[in-house]
Amino acid sequence: MSKASSLKTAARTATTKKPGASTRAVSAKSASRKPLKAKAAAAKSTLRRSKQRVAVSHYREDDFQTNGLRAYARYRDLGIAAATHGLAQAHVIRLIGPCNPDEVSKLHFHDIEFQMVYVLNGWVKTYLEGQGETLMQQGSCWTQPPKIKHLIRDYSDNCELLEIILPAEFRTTEITR
Repeated sequence: MSKASSLKTAARTATTKKPGASTRAVSAKSASRKPLKAKAAAAKSTLRRSKQRVAVSHYREDDFQTNGLRAYARYRDLGIAAATHGLAQAHVIRLIGPCNPDEVSKLHFHDIEFQMVYVLNGWVKTYLEGQGETLMQQGSCWTQPPKIKHLIRDYSDNCELLEIILPAEFRTTEITR
């Protein structure tokens, strides 16, 4: 056996000696894997959720409701929260025009894990902490990290947004100045 080959073998094998026991060779590779497998199995078991089901939502004007988070918007639930047992929520938001900045420009944050907004129609001018003011137009998309302070400054009369949030149920906190 060459010197390089024996060094590789020595690196892969650790020798351990327990008091009162014979010397035995233990593969460092397999010994280190066992705790990782146990940790992965424990993590996987805590992430188990109820089985998700398929959700299909077809457009119907009557599905837009005014019982959402904001009084200046109508929401069309896409059935994702029910299908995922609360893992996620998705809805189309139709902002009611004309925009009244006194009503909509309230700094707030959401206690969420993930939030994504996609502009389906029109435009919306937002403010995101650390990002500043941004004009989002049809086709624009953005994410809002957990608890980022934000607000809407203005929007078009025909503004529609697709919003996806994890988890489905969350707390919103308004920041008073």
